[in-house]
Amino acid sequence: MLRLMPLSAAAVVLVVPAAALADQGWGAYDADEVIRITAPVSDVTWGNPDGAAKVRHAGKVWDVVLAPVARMEARGLTREMLASGKPVTLEGYPRKDGVTEMRIERVVAEGKTVELR
Repeated sequence: MLRLMPLSAAAVVLVVPAAALADQGWGAYDADEVIRITAPVSDVTWGNPDGAAKVRHAGKVWDVVLAPVARMEARGLTREMLASGKPVTLEGYPRKDGVTEMRIERVVAEGKTVELR
């Protein structure tokens, strides 16, 4: 039994940092800089842990981090409302490190505003 304790501790030390790295961490986004984009979305992924899409803004293609599917659907956002090519308004925060990715707080699609957070 005592031999297993160091092995268990080693497993925790290896697994916990890996799990932390897998999460994007909302601290990576600049909540002081709000971006509001109205444009068609493309490459929409309706999946977990978060939905995703792409949008063109300021001459660049941005990766868009949405929310888990269950949350989006519970709040009234459907896959059809975010279909590729449909214009939507996205409001969210850019990454602090300059990567063209944004975390979305709200979506306006088909005249409906949906809060994702």
